[in-house]
Amino acid sequence: MSRAAAIQHAQAYFDAGGFEQDLARLVSYPTESQVPEGLPHCRRYLDEAMAPAFQALGFETRVYDNPLPGCGPVLLATRIEDPALPTLLGYGHGDTVRGMDDRWTRGAGPWRTAREGERLYGRGTADNKSQHWINLKALEATLAARGGRLGYNVKWIIETGEENGSKGLREVIESDLDAFRADVFVASDGPRVSVDRPTVSLGARGAVNFELVCALREGAHHSGNWGGALADPAAILSHAIASIVSATGRIEVEAWRPAPPSALVRELLAGVRIEAGPDGPRPDPDWGEPGFSPAENVYAWNSFAVLAMLTGTPESPVNAIQPVARASCQLRYIAGTDVDDILPGLRRHLDARGFPMVAIEEPPEANRGGFAASRTEPDDPWAARVRRSIERTSGAAPAVIPQMGASICNELFTDLLGIPAIWVPHSYTACSQHAPDEHVLLPLCREALGLMAALWWDLGEDADAAA
Repeated sequence: MSRAAAIQHAQAYFDAGGFEQDLARLVSYPTESQVPEGLPHCRRYLDEAMAPAFQALGFETRVYDNPLPGCGPVLLATRIEDPALPTLLGYGHGDTVRGMDDRWTRGAGPWRTAREGERLYGRGTADNKSQHWINLKALEATLAARGGRLGYNVKWIIETGEENGSKGLREVIESDLDAFRADVFVASDGPRVSVDRPTVSLGARGAVNFELVCALREGAHHSGNWGGALADPAAILSHAIASIVSATGRIEVEAWRPAPPSALVRELLAGVRIEAGPDGPRPDPDWGEPGFSPAENVYAWNSFAVLAMLTGTPESPVNAIQPVARASCQLRYIAGTDVDDILPGLRRHLDARGFPMVAIEEPPEANRGGFAASRTEPDDPWAARVRRSIERTSGAAPAVIPQMGASICNELFTDLLGIPAIWVPHSYTACSQHAPDEHVLLPLCREALGLMAALWWDLGEDADAAA
């Protein structure tokens, strides 16, 4: 029984080909939660893949039907060694975004894994099937190394609707709060800040999606006969958007400007570099809040994005002044932002700058942001334990970010369950999640198996010491 044995056991599983074989099986379930045809496969993923894997490790499992129509079920796996011991809550999501089958240029399409060098392609490889599977197999290795006893209890959620905003997950948890209660949450999703640096994220930004619409009249009119006499909605909308964010990315809406990052947060981010690897994008150093690093702009500030814009028919333009221009927009916001004033604050801003004709509308159902911002403080004792464990295993301090740049259901754990939430991501920023050619880096997955086996071991050692 040793920590080194736990790490060795986890990585031997990888070296023997077990990880790649198992991930191929998980990816073969077309668990697209954004289309109705994917929902039966989401249920199969829980019943056929996840529940048996947990049961083999001594967990009791229960699948909760989602109370919201058209939303996927939720698995809760529970392993209680002693009710007096602390309880860890894990998490993963088995659903994926749409497969986009006809757009893949690498691998063998979304539902069959294919290895090319260090990359393993397939939908869900990065987001999120590999990540929760790594954590589960690392737990198996630690159990073996500790003689079948962890020294703490474990509960684990596998949901199948994260890509739809985790709709219904709050209601499921609220329906049986005692079953989901725990002392700390540790899970994995999203990317590291760079391939070679383990990362600890203490929260997630929230997301609000909305549409800006400038609708001036019915029908288009000849640009020769009417050009110069009719206001152009696309030009007006462009100026309205330019008033929201400067030409260098500074947010100009006062209600969207949170308190500056604390000295502790700036210290944590001082050495963090956002790197996507040789094939990925590079941060634009002059974009965002003046004086902030790219890491501070992503992990400690709000960001505005225009997701799409449309006027007329771009694929076949005609010589006409168009009647309507529309933009799909998004604000990613950090904890501390007044979420109730995001859209009212924008309305005040547009009116004050002479754009009362630009309406703020709710986006279509498929594009509505569903997550709130939340985070755990960097000096939380559980967060410190996770950081110490990763540093001990890797030999270097992990990057610690106050919240991941993306959004996830973090607030259900910090706010609803009232526990610290800590994320240890196992992907990287150029993994093409949510796009064709999604993949994981196999060496990173091998390293992650060792990191997590050691972390599960160390949490048991901490529990033993506390006892």
